[in-house]
Amino acid sequence: MLQVNTLPKTNEQIQRIAPNLGSVSVERMEAGQEREVIDYLEQRPIHTVAMVSLIRDNGLVSQLNRGTFYSCRDMNGHLEGVALVGHATLMETVSDRALQALAQVAQECPDTHMIMGEQDRIEEFWTYCSKLRWPIPVHGAVASLHLATLKELHMVMPIQARMAFEESGVNPLEVDPEGFRKRCIRRIELGRTWVLVENDQLVFKADVISETPEVIYLEGVWLSENKRGSDFGVSCISGLSRKLLSRSRSICLLVNENNKQAQAFYRKCGFLFRATYETIFLPQKDQAPTSVN
Repeated sequence: MLQVNTLPKTNEQIQRIAPNLGSVSVERMEAGQEREVIDYLEQRPIHTVAMVSLIRDNGLVSQLNRGTFYSCRDMNGHLEGVALVGHATLMETVSDRALQALAQVAQECPDTHMIMGEQDRIEEFWTYCSKLRWPIPVHGAVASLHLATLKELHMVMPIQARMAFEESGVNPLEVDPEGFRKRCIRRIELGRTWVLVENDQLVFKADVISETPEVIYLEGVWLSENKRGSDFGVSCISGLSRKLLSRSRSICLLVNENNKQAQAFYRKCGFLFRATYETIFLPQKDQAPTSVN
């Protein structure tokens, strides 16, 4: 992945970077196009839940998206692809030419930290994750599972930072402490962070990263070490899932391909394998690329 100093800001700049490939063109998306994009993305709701949720939460144009939405259209103006290019780069395309055109634009982003997509659409990606889907069998729920409050931010932040470092090799408390804190606060204020606390200690955490009426996407699922190896975690997931399924049709999450223990845990919870995804964590400055398998 090449990096340059600026992301293209005008459609003329975009076309110099990604000229027409088989009669497709790429443009920055604008406010007011949300309905068209959501209709396109929701043709595959599990695979596009992250982008749809961002658009529903923030609109197409917002700093909170931490990136820019681009469209790729055929000569008749029909969408062949949509991409969010920025800190996390996500793509949904129906043709190879759309993927190529959007990838050329993505190469110009200097701030990209992660690229994620389906393996059969982005074969050059370097790492794999497993995607799972609901439903799960009912297990004993944990009554004290609740939405986190700002008073619990001091417990949530270090766990979230540790998980990010273990996954990507980058500690957000070191590279962007204020931005990381704001993102954690916003997630709590949106009612997206679920926790269970015992004796003033955090023992379970999970974050709703993206949500649509069709799919809820979970990340940041964490269980304290002294609770692992029992059915306590299964009960937490079961209780959380019952709450979330009251407002969405399914739940999905990603599991590291090499983490066999986590895979077994989610199978025990009743999750089913749906697709293989690949993720690239791009190097910061002169660091080597970080692969997550």
